[in-house]
Amino acid sequence: MMFKKYFTPKEANRRLPLVRKIVAEILADGKALRKLFEDDKAPDLSSRCQEIEDRMVSLMRELEALGCYYKDWNFEIGLVDFPARVDGEEALLCWRSDEPEVLWYHGLDDGYAGRKPVPEQWLFGDQLGGEKA
Repeated sequence: MMFKKYFTPKEANRRLPLVRKIVAEILADGKALRKLFEDDKAPDLSSRCQEIEDRMVSLMRELEALGCYYKDWNFEIGLVDFPARVDGEEALLCWRSDEPEVLWYHGLDDGYAGRKPVPEQWLFGDQLGGEKA
């Protein structure tokens, strides 16, 4: 797949304050969108939905510009993946908006269900699995 940037856990955690803010806005927009759909009598429903969707796309592009990717299409828990290299293989550091730090990772094809804890020795260094990220 070859990403433009690979993160170490330390680098991903440095980005978290901004990522957390963007994800909170995406989740709020997702909630607002659900509320609009539930209240189908809302005036000008189509243009209001489009406005929210456009803002969400813009926020997701902000994350991509930082090098990470939004992955929670239910807009409930706010998942973000940070590309990484683990033992020479591409992987994704995985963060949920209710977690204090980036502490999990999974393979490219494993998804959220395949999350494993980041080994402690990788959390504090600039190296991941013995290879510079």
